[in-house]
Amino acid sequence: MGMLLGLVGVICFSLTLPATSVAVDYFGTTVVGLGRTVFAAILVVIVLIVRKEKLPSFHQFKSLIIVALGAVLGFPLLTSWAMESLPVSHGAVEVALLPLATAGFAIYRAGERPSLKFWLSSFIGSAAVVIYALNLGFGQLQLADIALLAAVILLGFSYAEGGKLAKELGSWQVIAWAIIIGAPFFIIPVAMHLTADMLHAPFTAWLSLSYLAVVSQFLAYVAWYSGMAIGGIARVSQIQYLQPFFMILFSAVFLGETISVVTIVIAVIVVLSVIIGKKTTDGKNFIKNDKG
Repeated sequence: MGMLLGLVGVICFSLTLPATSVAVDYFGTTVVGLGRTVFAAILVVIVLIVRKEKLPSFHQFKSLIIVALGAVLGFPLLTSWAMESLPVSHGAVEVALLPLATAGFAIYRAGERPSLKFWLSSFIGSAAVVIYALNLGFGQLQLADIALLAAVILLGFSYAEGGKLAKELGSWQVIAWAIIIGAPFFIIPVAMHLTADMLHAPFTAWLSLSYLAVVSQFLAYVAWYSGMAIGGIARVSQIQYLQPFFMILFSAVFLGETISVVTIVIAVIVVLSVIIGKKTTDGKNFIKNDKG
């Protein structure tokens, strides 16, 4: 059951970039990037009330702000902007670095120094992504590429902080409270960017926006965190390596994108480097910090 829930979570996350690519053309970056949180907050409030979840402590609240900055603000907003100009398959390759970024920040938060093997695998994976981006950008990185890489860094940091906090607060409760924290600040910006023309957006655009709000921003986290809680973090987290390939597949099936051999090869290189890098952290193959 844990592996099944983990797989459901990964598949749900894999549809995030394709859904964003569709929705952003009709609703714009702000509504898609921030509006999903405002809409998700309605569902989250209902769930928290029904389950009678207790309020986070002040110490937990500080960590939730970090989670909100990455998972609720930074990643949705930056990816929404990037998906206005980049194909989903391109974004999938860059987002594939997320598990490695998360592992790196987790080590940092634990007061440890990553091993040489971790740094080498990180360099190989990052270099592959940059070379791929330079190739598609005709010799230079596009701003959208930089935005995606920044989104990965922010989300990796928030994932690491959220993983640590989940031991105290509960698994999916972390993203739930992060949504509650972020939503009030997003209402005014989203309202200012709503227009009457959006009412005429096609069904696919509304479906994509609804998916981002209900599934990507909340329910996918419930499945993912629940799966890791049941099946074990180390075991279930391995499924995340399939995410970039699911993204590439969905971009071809739902958006009709042409997938080149280069894209597949680079994705394989990045995922392999992530697997190697993650194994050094899962196996506690790191160097003690001077402070530790």
